[in-house]
Amino acid sequence: MTIKISIDCMGGDHGPSVTIPAAVSFASHEPGAELILVGLEDVIRAELKKLNASSHARLSIVNATEVVAMDDPVEVALRRKKNSSMRVAVNLVKEGKADACVSAGNTGALMAVSRYVLKTIPGVDRPAICFPMPNQTETPTYMLDLGANVDCEPQHLHQFALMGSALVSALEDKAKPTVGLLNIGEEDIKGNEVVKQTAVLLRADHEKGVINFYGNVEGNDIFQGTTDVVVCDGFVGNVVLKASEGLGRFLKTVFKNEFKSNPVNILGAFIAQGALKAISQRMNPSRYNGASFLGLRGLVFKSHGGEDAYGYEWAIKRAYDAASHDLLARISKTIAELMPQQEAVPAAPVPGDVTELTHQKTA
Repeated sequence: MTIKISIDCMGGDHGPSVTIPAAVSFASHEPGAELILVGLEDVIRAELKKLNASSHARLSIVNATEVVAMDDPVEVALRRKKNSSMRVAVNLVKEGKADACVSAGNTGALMAVSRYVLKTIPGVDRPAICFPMPNQTETPTYMLDLGANVDCEPQHLHQFALMGSALVSALEDKAKPTVGLLNIGEEDIKGNEVVKQTAVLLRADHEKGVINFYGNVEGNDIFQGTTDVVVCDGFVGNVVLKASEGLGRFLKTVFKNEFKSNPVNILGAFIAQGALKAISQRMNPSRYNGASFLGLRGLVFKSHGGEDAYGYEWAIKRAYDAASHDLLARISKTIAELMPQQEAVPAAPVPGDVTELTHQKTA
């Protein structure tokens, strides 16, 4: 089966100089993928020519005459730039011409455009941003929400848990992924009322056998890999994400400075270079690039705006894996079985209703 992915080539801090090499590389080693390059056609063709990929059989071009800048307000992307590369790439998913979309553009704009164009799955009130976090196990911890919804009610966190469980089941081939609810302690009496009420909903699902609810988890559990999924509101999730990125940059700087501080440490670094290389590769944030927008009637993946081609290719891979594992159908089925059969009314997005994820490449 061929998986078609639309690429917003103009999005991100670096645009076509990153997105197109990543697309060419992925298409070259993944025979089941066809990539639709969306953006300013002349610019795309020029980049393909540089890479000797002008006639690549599994790359096609769709022209878009506008570009959503990284600092464009949401209403500009939504109402004024209707022929932007971002909007056209998402439209291709809606029209069934692409199975998934990848963009490194303005996060708030991408969420607003995606929600407006694709709408939400019946039974889902709000989409959520889900991101794989590194941990001590072989598979990452999938955490949501990471910034789309700063204020949540228990039913929203409940829906996030169901969608996150379906995602891990599809991508990691786990029949019953464990789900943890992020809290300030493991005890049931801990947390605010929203978290406590959410726990009640998840425990009820656990007793029915429809979700594998572990219980409350704390921040350290994210990196221990205690559960496959960690659920929280977008405010908390975004703070955790950015604190983690900052810690990564801090540790990298400390290691570099200490290993260069004296001859003995330099020798130690030389002896341990194999282990240090392995650690660096495992903790390389580029390998975890690609946040999914869950709850929409189409697959949309967000790359960090400052990523290089290697990191952007990982985002394409996540979109490809999600589409090839029929993630959208799995989430829809899960929600349909457990949530009221009501159409979520898509309110028109307004500026400030989506928290921006960082555009900077992490260390």
